[in-house]
Amino acid sequence: MIRSMTAFARQETQGEWGGLTCEIRTVNHRYLEPSFRLPETLRELENAFREHLRKTLGRGKVDVGMRLQSSETADAGLMVNEQLADSLNDAINHVNRMLDNPAHISAIDILRWPGMLERQEPDLTPVKVAADELFRRTVEDLVLVREREGERLRPLFEERLDAMAERVARVRERMPQLLEAQADVLRERFRAASVELDPDRLSQEMVLLAQKSDVAEELDRLDAHLGEIRDTLQRNDAIGRRLDFLMQELNREANTLSSKSIDADVTRTAVDMKVYIEQMREQVQNLE
Repeated sequence: MIRSMTAFARQETQGEWGGLTCEIRTVNHRYLEPSFRLPETLRELENAFREHLRKTLGRGKVDVGMRLQSSETADAGLMVNEQLADSLNDAINHVNRMLDNPAHISAIDILRWPGMLERQEPDLTPVKVAADELFRRTVEDLVLVREREGERLRPLFEERLDAMAERVARVRERMPQLLEAQADVLRERFRAASVELDPDRLSQEMVLLAQKSDVAEELDRLDAHLGEIRDTLQRNDAIGRRLDFLMQELNREANTLSSKSIDADVTRTAVDMKVYIEQMREQVQNLE
């Protein structure tokens, strides 16, 4: 499965507690590198989110953002410390009985007493459950986007693999003719130099020429690498790093083919291959 590392996903959910929005952006990166921007009330979920990403994504720089919009009914309420209020009221009444002209104490005065009001924190369990479900749903959507983006690149790889395979076959087919042509050139050089054609010397030169010009191993390895790339493109796990390695191997064989070239067409073929390899390598850098 070809998966791109560049993708974006956004999901929302609503509840009595308010609304949640989750956005995830990913770009290419050598390793998996997640970062989170979460509400403080949901910060404890970060480790679970990070572990889920580790199990779901192979690599990439992942930016996770989540916003919480609390409803009015979900806001924290205020509670009166009734025990403290009773004690304070008893104390006020006791003092008032001792005074000739006691001052009136209002409810506001009592509420201002330190510790009289206590903030009642809302139950965040439903919010955390909804946040976890929303995050997983967003990640699932993100994976689908990465797969769609990656699959759009499949024709690019297949076209270049087919073109390279066709060129490898063409060079393989022409090699006997090229070696024979080089042998004719060698014989002509002997004749032009008025050197007697010693059969043994000519055979030795032909062997050396064949050894220097033999690209059969390079062609075999190119075919093997092309086949391995096709197989890799069918795998379901992360394939980016493996493809990157295979691109390096392809480039190495193309360079060797160019250095051993004894014909302009073979040289052009090697150059064409390097162009195709570079085009694929640029896309591989963005694959998971």
